[in-house]
Amino acid sequence: MRSAADDISETLAGLAIFADLSRPEVERIAHTLEERYFAQDERVLREGLSGSAFYIILDGEAAVIAGGKRVNTLGRGEFFGEISVLLGEAPVADIIAARPLRCLVLPGELLKEFLQTNPRVCYRILVAEARKLANATRRGG
Repeated sequence: MRSAADDISETLAGLAIFADLSRPEVERIAHTLEERYFAQDERVLREGLSGSAFYIILDGEAAVIAGGKRVNTLGRGEFFGEISVLLGEAPVADIIAARPLRCLVLPGELLKEFLQTNPRVCYRILVAEARKLANATRRGG
């Protein structure tokens, strides 16, 4: 019989940020993350208020709202919350479930160790951050 951790491992293995990992590495990571569900229109993070967790979207869609305007939409395999955790600052945007959202969550205090323990995941996240920055720069903001 398959466990929830088996299902999560299988899902993680299909996500880009975990693509370089072996099956045992993915299974180990699956056990460190907590599964969370958010109803449509539920706020996950609030701009300017504390938010200290790293979220990886497994299913659903999240709207990124900054300054009252929708600036991005995130879907399966994308992540959020890492910037405020890494900088020790409040989130710079609201994250709201645009559709029912299923995420894996890593508490902020565990993120540094997680990234140091999983350098290939750290690299994939760094590349994704560089892509976000390049896209924002091209759009002029």
